[in-house]
Parts: sequence; structure tokens; C-alpha cells
Amino acid sequence: DTFAEAFAMTAARAIITAATAGWAEIAGRTMSGYATSVIACDAEAAIERVLSPDETPDGRPGVSVLVFAFSRDALEKALANRVGQCVMTCPTTACYNGLPVGEKTISVGGRLRYFGDGWQISKRLADKRYWRIPVMDGEFTCEETFGTTKGVAGGNIILLGSDPNQTLAATEAAVQAMRQCPDIILPFPGGIARSGSKVGSKYKALRASSNTAFAPTLKGLVESALPPEVECVYEIVIDGLNLEAVERATAVGIRAGALPGVITITSGNYGGNLG
Repeated sequence: DTFAEAFAMTAARAIITAATAGWAEIAGRTMSGYATSVIACDAEAAIERVLSPDETPDGRPGVSVLVFAFSRDALEKALANRVGQCVMTCPTTACYNGLPVGEKTISVGGRLRYFGDGWQISKRLADKRYWRIPVMDGEFTCEETFGTTKGVAGGNIILLGSDPNQTLAATEAAVQAMRQCPDIILPFPGGIARSGSKVGSKYKALRASSNTAFAPTLKGLVESALPPEVECVYEIVIDGLNLEAVERATAVGIRAGALPGVITITSGNYGGNLG
């Protein structure tokens, strides 16, 4: 019996479209680069899913990207910077809000419009404002205001295995299954974190450090959480738009990852020090 010690973060969903599915994916992957953990990144972000033309505002192929940060101010800065540097720069793209707009919103197109140097054009359709910014292949369209929600970050499962190859294969299977779940992202590379962390460090400047209890090479040197036969450990971190989405992905991942070579599937918590 254990639990994943998750925590609240503010989330937004960006809908990125392009002339082709390939360019939409390039923009989404570039935008979500270096966004694995708020331990050292400005946000946690990843592609949520691929969108068909009948699912996007402009009838073009696209992707949805979920972005999480500790506050609305931090989220606004991170999202506007990432859209400006990674989506507006990408050929043929446009960017739209993917969440309901309520009282708690952030400005994205409203911040990026100044790149037009006075030549930007505002267009209002169905109570939504869009900015058309001149670029070298035409115009970049970006919705002015994005909705936000209070999401959940840091959900996790940890797979402990006796054989590194089998453990990785099982974790990959879990990731593949979890990515079919709506409203979640797995922000680490390929959905997998090999360097699980704990809260705090012997070095005062660090707020997180290696999760030594789950490091196979440290068995016998620290208080280990690993059975003697465990030689490889992988963690899957889950960020979701709500608790139910994280719970659903957790269950799917546990079932899909229970494959030969996996001895235990557990989770990381820190005694209430984090979330």
C-alpha cells in the first residue's frame, strides 16, 4: 500500500494546426522541449494527442499540447514564450486555445501580437479574438486569450524489475497504453524518467536530488526500497487536467506494465513534503 504524492498546478491546452500533420507535430514537439519537470524547467509540457482536421478550429491537421506551471503568471509567461519561439517560427502553423474560457485566463496571442510591429490585425469571431501577425510565409494566427484550469501534476508509477531490458520493455508498454487516456501527458523523454527524484538534498542549493532509495547501485549503502533481485527501476510521471484523469492513467499503466521481468509496481511519495 502506497500512494503517489501529486500536487496542484495550473494548466492550459494549446491547439496547434499546420498545413500538414508533420509540421503540426514538429511545432508541438519543439514547443514542449525542455519541459519535463518544474524542478528546473519553466513548465511541464508534452503533446497530449494528434488531432484530425475535423477536431481543430481551422479544419487543418493538428496536435494538442498540455502545459503545466505553478501559477497563472508563470504559465502565461512560459506558454507565450514557447508559442512565440517554437510555434510562430514553424512553417504554416496557427495556435488556438483548447480549454473553456472562464474568469481565470492568460494572454497568449495578446502578448505575441507586438511582434507584428504595428502591422498585426485583430479579428473577433464568436466572442473570441484572434491576432493575425505578418510572417514570411503569410500570417501567423493566434488566439488572444487562453483558458486555464487547476490541474494535477506529479502522479507517478514506478516499475521495479530484475532484468533491465524486460523492465524497459514493460515500461514502454505502460506508456503506450497510458497515452491513449484523455486529458493527461507524460512529460519525460519517451514518457519515462530514469532519474527519479526525492524532495531535498544534502546540498542546500538543490530542492530535489536523486531518489537514492530506488537506485539499484546504492543497495547496501542507503536505506533502500528495493528487493534484492531488483536491478532496474523506471518511473512514469503523469500530469492531468483533473484528478480523475491521473487516476485513470495510473490504473491503465499498472495493468499494462505488469509484464514478465517486473517484480513490483509501486509509487513515489515524500511523507507529505511535496503535495
